[in-house]
Amino acid sequence: MSEREVDVAIIGAGTAGFLAIREIRKKTDRFVLIQDGPYGTTCARVGCMPSKSFIQIAHDYHRRLYFEGSGIHGADQLSVDLPAVMRRVRELRDRFAGNMVRKTDKFGEKFIKGRARFVEPTVLDVDGSIIRAKSIVIASGSRPIIPEAWQAFGDRIWTSDTFFEMETLPRRVAVIGLGVIGLELGQAMARLGVEVTGIARSMHLAGMTDPVVLDKVAEMGAKDMTLWRGHPPSLSASAGGIKVTAGERETEVDAVLVATGRRPNVDDMGLDVLGVPLDAKGVPAHDPETMQIGDLPVFIAGDANGAREIMHEAWDDGTVAGYNALRETAQAFQRRTPLHIIFTDPNIVAAGRDFASLDPDKIVIGEFDFEDQERALIRNEHFGVLRLYADAQTGQLLGTAMCAPIGEHLGHLLAWCIQQQLTVQDLLRMPFYHPVIEEGLRHTLARMEKAIGAPSRLDLAFADGQSS
Repeated sequence: MSEREVDVAIIGAGTAGFLAIREIRKKTDRFVLIQDGPYGTTCARVGCMPSKSFIQIAHDYHRRLYFEGSGIHGADQLSVDLPAVMRRVRELRDRFAGNMVRKTDKFGEKFIKGRARFVEPTVLDVDGSIIRAKSIVIASGSRPIIPEAWQAFGDRIWTSDTFFEMETLPRRVAVIGLGVIGLELGQAMARLGVEVTGIARSMHLAGMTDPVVLDKVAEMGAKDMTLWRGHPPSLSASAGGIKVTAGERETEVDAVLVATGRRPNVDDMGLDVLGVPLDAKGVPAHDPETMQIGDLPVFIAGDANGAREIMHEAWDDGTVAGYNALRETAQAFQRRTPLHIIFTDPNIVAAGRDFASLDPDKIVIGEFDFEDQERALIRNEHFGVLRLYADAQTGQLLGTAMCAPIGEHLGHLLAWCIQQQLTVQDLLRMPFYHPVIEEGLRHTLARMEKAIGAPSRLDLAFADGQSS
């Protein structure tokens, strides 16, 4: 049995692991990167990048429905070649993932292929070889959850890990779970001609707690898919495929995309030797501001900690874990403003404080409907609603939720404003071009300013600095 001593061992060659290494390299070159399973980050291989490629193709094809009304004829002659669509998505996926594979290969002898298990808090067994480290970063990622009973249906059950390997798409698909993956891929498949039934066991969609935005999301989803909400689904074999039942509804489909969440890859790692409590998913108790597990020189980052399964959050997790891995006292870091984007059409976005966490008696809500918004009308995308939440006393912007055209950009702008602790009046002093989607914010903010009860002020600042 071989042994090796290093300053830091990183488990997992994903986003969090790579960012941890970036920080570790600033202080030492004595580290190893351990990877079990396929190369490439979740984002590049089975997540953000292939899904957005698929969504873009579906969006481009869907735009044909507006051509006739704009004087562009012949749209009825367009067709979609599903095998070619899936090949194109894989081509782009392989390009994105290939960049990460090449990055991994550059580590040379610092890269170890194998399954890491804890023998002691700072000792790992990697397929029979012992790694002794001064500190360890767990960044082992996550995998989709599939109920055990459903696994018997074999390749008729898809997850985001297997979806992009499909050579083509069948006529009928059920999507179980209507969060990010379910809504994005469900809508895209429907727009490419697949009969999609979207199923959520609760009445909630996309994690939205704002009732106005939730209703708009449901209305959006129902335009492309058959939506079932409020009952847990069950699957059974049928002569033509899989029978899906939820409450009093049932349908027969050719395949089922299971999008009910992901599980951290922390099982069978021997984490019990750390001597700290493990939650229901097997994740050890840790400080979300330092990534440290108990008082041990062990840190957990990215999807592996089950807290924020988003690429930019994994980036921050890995940075914090790598920074603290070589310091005697772990440093706490303030998290960035939460930002969540679902790339449906229109986009679903939440930033800052969630509606359910706010006291309705202490906030002012601004609302804007895009039905008559000029730029949205020009784009044939005049559907959606935006809601803003501000402190009723100070006017400070607290959060936003929306189902809105180009919401990915509106969400970023508002998340930056929230993080800067700007007020409604601060935003009113910002420039608003005409005609743009963002222009709708100005009218919403003006109504919020009145509701706050602040004295009416000019949007423009005086050149000599005096108050308006």
